[in-house]
Amino acid sequence: MSSTETAKPSRREQILTAAAELFARHGFHGVGIDDIGAAVGISGPALYRHFRSKDAMLGEMLTSISERLLDGGQARVDAAGDAAEALSALVRWHVDFALEDPALITVQMRNLANLTDPDRRRVRTLQRRYVEVWVETIRRTVPEADEPTARAAAHAVFGLINSTPHSAHLDRDQMATLLTRMALASLTTADLAAVAS
Repeated sequence: MSSTETAKPSRREQILTAAAELFARHGFHGVGIDDIGAAVGISGPALYRHFRSKDAMLGEMLTSISERLLDGGQARVDAAGDAAEALSALVRWHVDFALEDPALITVQMRNLANLTDPDRRRVRTLQRRYVEVWVETIRRTVPEADEPTARAAAHAVFGLINSTPHSAHLDRDQMATLLTRMALASLTTADLAAVAS
C-alpha cells in the first residue's frame, strides 16, 4: 500500500472529526464547507475530493457512529460470561463512547432529520438493531421485565448517558463511574420488573 493510500483515510477522519465538532457547536445548517475546510487547513472546494457534499459527510458520520455502537455493543455482550456481566459491559461501552466522543453524540442526537432518505433509513436500521441488543440484555438480566418496559428503560438510559456533553462538572473518570452506577442501578432495580406486573 502506498503512502498516498494510507494518507487518504487519515485525511477523511480529520475532516469528519472537524465536521463533528463544528456541527455539534453550530448546528448542521450553521456550518459551511469553507468552515470545515478551514478547520483542517484546506480550502472548502478541496473537501469535494473526499466527500461529494456536506450531506454525504453527515451521512457517513452518523452511519459510522451507529455501526460502531452496534458492533462494539454486540461484541461486549457476546464476550460476557452471564447476563449481569453483559449488561455491565454494554453500559460501560456506551458511557465510554459518549465521554470519548461527545461531539459525535451531540450530532447524532440533533441531526437525524438532516440526513438524506437513504442515509436516514440506514442509520435508523442500525439504531434499531442496537436498541434490540439492549432490550435482549435487559430482559436476560431482569426476566420479569416485559419487552415494552425494557425498551423504554433502554431509551431512558440512552438519554441519561447521552446528556454527558452538557455535564462537565466532574472529570472523565468520575463521570464514567457516576453514569455507569446510575445506569446499572436503574436497569437492575426491582422497580423495573414491577412496572410490567
